[in-house]
Amino acid sequence: MSEPKPPTPTPGDNYKGWLFKWTNYIKGYQRRWFVLSNGLLSYYRTQAEMGHTCRGTINLATANIAVEDSCNFVISNGGAQTYHLKASSEIERQRWITALELAKAKAVHMQAESGKTENAKDCSSLCVKHCLIVCLIFFVISSSLLSPSDDSGDDCPAVPPTSGQGGGCRNSEVQSTLRTLNSKVEDLTTCNDLIVKHGSALQRSLSELEAIRVGGEMGEKIRQVTERATLFRITSNAMINACRDFLSLAQSHSKRWQKALQVERDQRIRLEETLEQLAKQHNHLERAFRGATVLPSSFSNSALGNKGGSGKGDASDEDDDNEFFDAMEDPAEFITVPADPKYHRRSGSNVSGLSSETGMDDQSTNFDELSLASNPESPQPLELEPVRQRRTRIPDKPNYYLNLWSIMKNCIGKELSKIPMPVNFNEPLSMLQRLSEDLEYYELLDKAAKCQSSLEQMCYVAAFTVSSYSTTVHRTGKPFNPLLGETFELDRLTECGYRSLCEQVSHHPPAAAHHAISEKGWSLRQEITLASKFRGKYLSIMPLGSIQCIFEKSDNHYSWKKVTTTIHNIIVGKLWIDQSGEIDVVNHKTGDRCHLKFTPYSYFSRDVPRKVTGVVTDKDGKAHYVLSGTWDEKMEFSRVMQSSKGENGTEGKQRTVYQTLKAKEIWTKNPLPEGAENMYFFSSLALTLNEAEEGVAPTDSRKRPDQRLMEDGRWDEANAEKQRLEEKQRITRREREREAVKAASTPEEGAHQDNYQALWFEKFDDPVSGETMHVYKGGYWEAKDQGSWEMCQDIF
Repeated sequence: MSEPKPPTPTPGDNYKGWLFKWTNYIKGYQRRWFVLSNGLLSYYRTQAEMGHTCRGTINLATANIAVEDSCNFVISNGGAQTYHLKASSEIERQRWITALELAKAKAVHMQAESGKTENAKDCSSLCVKHCLIVCLIFFVISSSLLSPSDDSGDDCPAVPPTSGQGGGCRNSEVQSTLRTLNSKVEDLTTCNDLIVKHGSALQRSLSELEAIRVGGEMGEKIRQVTERATLFRITSNAMINACRDFLSLAQSHSKRWQKALQVERDQRIRLEETLEQLAKQHNHLERAFRGATVLPSSFSNSALGNKGGSGKGDASDEDDDNEFFDAMEDPAEFITVPADPKYHRRSGSNVSGLSSETGMDDQSTNFDELSLASNPESPQPLELEPVRQRRTRIPDKPNYYLNLWSIMKNCIGKELSKIPMPVNFNEPLSMLQRLSEDLEYYELLDKAAKCQSSLEQMCYVAAFTVSSYSTTVHRTGKPFNPLLGETFELDRLTECGYRSLCEQVSHHPPAAAHHAISEKGWSLRQEITLASKFRGKYLSIMPLGSIQCIFEKSDNHYSWKKVTTTIHNIIVGKLWIDQSGEIDVVNHKTGDRCHLKFTPYSYFSRDVPRKVTGVVTDKDGKAHYVLSGTWDEKMEFSRVMQSSKGENGTEGKQRTVYQTLKAKEIWTKNPLPEGAENMYFFSSLALTLNEAEEGVAPTDSRKRPDQRLMEDGRWDEANAEKQRLEEKQRITRREREREAVKAASTPEEGAHQDNYQALWFEKFDDPVSGETMHVYKGGYWEAKDQGSWEMCQDIF
């Protein structure tokens, strides 16, 4: 099926959008905002610059527009101004070329008309001038309404219309058109008044001339002019009335036009989506067929001799996906530029090698799902269990006044875990529940488990490490410090295919162990110890410990650590959170590594706030993927085709230039629920964590009384209950220390020893990563099935 025709811009409208402009050989193409208005093409670095800083303007009336290839085109005025531009797609490039050609033609026409207007001198020329103005305005009105239906979408060319926002955009377009028509009719009325005024004066002058005794020939000429002037006035009045009727008709039919346009666009979008899905399925079926079919040697040799064989078809299939991109901003460590065209037009052998080496996301995922669906041995559910409806709201946060300085002035320099903080600084979740929130984007690990390539799998694991920080961007409340022996289970086996368990395994230093396992073939374990210091203006939280992820199918074993979290404006100002530091995600089986950098926020930096960049390398240090994005919004990854050393950066370090393919979105943050600002900015998952649930252990965080009282808004009672629980924990600790002294051979040997042993976790020396951590030893879920919790302590 032929490609849908791009909408033709309306001649009288402005045209604006993003284009890539060539700057130099170091930075390559850079993303700039271009605005086409009144025959002038101007560009800005960002949309915000439109009000104060223009980076350059070129007059299209004297410019030459040339198309280079599918996405590139050049605009030059024959002098020092030459713009080498590139659109994001061929359709977008065609839209710009159409808009530029129309603007150029209009600019040339307007110059010619202005030259004709200057030559009008006498009264007859004045009448002709008014007639031309009326006709021109009538032409603009007609062309504005009679242009193709696709023109109304040019105001937002980069965003396809959706059911939610498209209606509002088109409604505003219709209203704007009607306002324009009203103004044009007012202009016509003004012109009509001028014509009537000058026409009446002209007729009086002609009548006076007719009264004068002149020759017969001159009198006849005067009568002819008088008749023509009368006809001109009648015609202009008729045209004004026709324009009024035209506007009235447009207003009465605008709603019907809008509805018809909405239906047509929705049908076009559905058709495009359907064709895209069919193309992908066709491509996957062809690959599956070629991979599963073994040809005879004679047929294979004859096929190899055929120049029009399947290898050429492979190249054409792959070429549709291999588009190129430019980075929006250059990070400090590396620069990304478009890949060389030779990687775009390659032979079939190169394509097959690249696809097997890369294991692209959509291909590997859909192919695995197709294989599982067609496998008769794959387990099929016998009956469907109803999915439990989780809560979507908690009581709103009460507005209690608290003298912050009176509490914090004596805490500077002390360990945060040793400070008796009131619940006013907390959120109604424990640290164990906050640790379980790392699984909000568990789908990334599900996709990683299906990857055939370990390097692509590394990209998903890296995106998962970044996604765990997205819930913290507005969460300035401190979670409850878990009591020793406190647990929290997150059983989402029916809904999401995974279940996790957390336990507070140590009190000094405070440490929590976490274990999660999924039916999709991955397991996650981590032990986190928080070291925190209050420095007056800000609070720094340094997570210590390791996180490990293991995939059963490939036996890939990944490990990484967390970055530092900083809470600013503790005393004065609005609290805000920043993440900074570096993470090395290591695959201990293959030696692959992903180095992620969380750029700290700086007032003087031009970088995007909360920026994250990363590079995936193999065991030899060769870069294969580049990751970029923000830890609070989304992440993208793109394949590296070639790398080279560039010039030195701002810190004297030599930056690496990566030539990459088109970036693909790998993770996007889920939107917060409605009213989240009144519910501690909890995500949809966080709202369900403290929901009461039957069958959990008596040590579960859901049964913690002070936390439950705070969630209900009873903060004074929660503070009293919090002090009771902490004092009970101190008494239990002193009893363990006394027992340790009795068991020791000498009092000095047992002094200040705590012989506490975790219930569900045990210490383990991991031979793969070489680290010592608490790992799940089993028994919890079996105890839950039996409803037997005799081994649990009474900590509440």
